Amino acid sequence: MTHDQSRQPAIQVRGVQKSFQDLHVLRGVDLDVEPGSIFALLGSNGAGKTTLVRILSTLLKADAGTATVHGFDVAAKPGDVRESISLTGQFAAVDEILTGRENLVLVARLRHLDDPRAIADDLLTRFSLTDAADRRAGTYSGGMRRRLDIAMSLIGDPPIVFLDEPTTGLDPQARIDVWKGVKKLAEGGTTILLTTQYLDEAEQLADRIAILHEGTIIQHGTLAELKQLLPPAKVEYVEKQPSLEDVFLTLVGTDAGKES
Repeated sequence: MTHDQSRQPAIQVRGVQKSFQDLHVLRGVDLDVEPGSIFALLGSNGAGKTTLVRILSTLLKADAGTATVHGFDVAAKPGDVRESISLTGQFAAVDEILTGRENLVLVARLRHLDDPRAIADDLLTRFSLTDAADRRAGTYSGGMRRRLDIAMSLIGDPPIVFLDEPTTGLDPQARIDVWKGVKKLAEGGTTILLTTQYLDEAEQLADRIAILHEGTIIQHGTLAELKQLLPPAKVEYVEKQPSLEDVFLTLVGTDAGKES
């Protein structure tokens, strides 16, 4: 990354619009994502989150507006953008016939990297998949497949990663495991744009949050800044009952689901 690139937002979007015939999905989106941060794009189904990610990853062209990723215009320099990013979609894109290690080695070889096996072993360790490395991915649980999918997307150390609803369909423990992996990525300096419809996911992970509603960003800021939009909380003394998630994790144990 050049000095000029390091000073500007990792992702910058201005006035992006996209329609599909008479359906206006994006109506003028503006946002900035700082380098090395986790930025959560929060919205309900149909809000336009995936459409925006597809535009930023050069899979779709905007009807209007501009966007830059890692300093490159997504319309003018799509090749440079693709070399700077990795995209993990809503469903794990692993080869179920291959083992976990073989999936990783294959991607490393396709990217012409040196020592693919060492790269695979490092990622297996980082994502707690070493014990299942030589099992076919088709035998993995949903959480394990998702972790393998994210690990595959990191081969080549892309500076920017798009995670499009990465925990959809996962059980509570698998979601927590994925969250831990995402936090480690950001700690290592990777910029992450996360789309989610889960409020707790954005609350747990994001440095900044933008709320996308009916094709526009209606509010953005840190969690603390967004909470200030509401009236001050009243102090009341109540008996706190455990949530269903608390009960589930207590009964099955915090390590459950990692290798099954």
